[in-house]
Amino acid sequence: MKDFIYNFLKGMGMGAANVIPGVSGGTIALITGIFERLINSIKSFNLTALKLFFTGKWKAFAEHVDLKFLVAVFLGIAAAILSVAKLFKFLFENYPVYIWAFFFGLIIASIYYVGRTVNKWNLGSILFFTIGTGIALLIAFGTPAQENHNFLYLILCGVVGTCSMILPGLSGSYVLLLMGNYEYVMIDAVNMLTISPWEGIKILIPVVIGAVIGLLAFAHLLSWIFKNFHDQTVALLTGFILGSTPIIWPWKHAVTNALKDGTEKVVGYQWQWPAINTEFFIALVIMLLGAAIIIVTEQLATKKEKPSK
Repeated sequence: MKDFIYNFLKGMGMGAANVIPGVSGGTIALITGIFERLINSIKSFNLTALKLFFTGKWKAFAEHVDLKFLVAVFLGIAAAILSVAKLFKFLFENYPVYIWAFFFGLIIASIYYVGRTVNKWNLGSILFFTIGTGIALLIAFGTPAQENHNFLYLILCGVVGTCSMILPGLSGSYVLLLMGNYEYVMIDAVNMLTISPWEGIKILIPVVIGAVIGLLAFAHLLSWIFKNFHDQTVALLTGFILGSTPIIWPWKHAVTNALKDGTEKVVGYQWQWPAINTEFFIALVIMLLGAAIIIVTEQLATKKEKPSK
């Protein structure tokens, strides 16, 4: 039960991160030490799993797919998306610098700890790190597309969004924003579930279809890459995380476009240096708090992995 609660909380961390454009749920999975287990669990949904399921071998099926772990993580993700979204909306509207500062400190500290898992930094690893950084920067400074309600496009949003959600450093929410459908999928559809459930479900059905397809296919690919090119893959992911930092820089102004219903959509940012004032020092403390959480988490994980004498 203790492991279930821990994995549920880690899932909540992933879900909360995925709601925020610029923060990756995959980064949280990598930081909390469940990334490879998550990928391998998703990958295990194969022909063997189907055979076990349809022949009624429930216990063997649960063990094969690591079901308890997956249920805990995905329940945590769902709980965060449905509940934390409203809290974050309040924080971003009233204390944007502070909430961005917290995530900035968290991400900056994670770059070191994720990069440290590369067994050998050589020319190849540095090259992949540079490529990862470049790709993430291109995404960070990309221009968003227009909103599109087409069924097939929503399936594509599910595929691309989910793949980027599980990739550390690439924010699924931000990729959806670049595809033009962040507000439609992550805000309108989710909030509609409590007002007019069927309307919200109609939006989410193609997204979920695409998400399942993308998740299963991408998990197999990512698992194989991790197994055969570990150092290059981790270096690439570390670059992704570094390249994503401009999006979460606390001192910026959102560039918005007005929507037809009178609301506004964030389509980019204008970055600036902070003014040295009370807000700056409070943000700095919060940033250090975010970094400290990663440091303490890593130290506890290292202590847990050490064999007892």
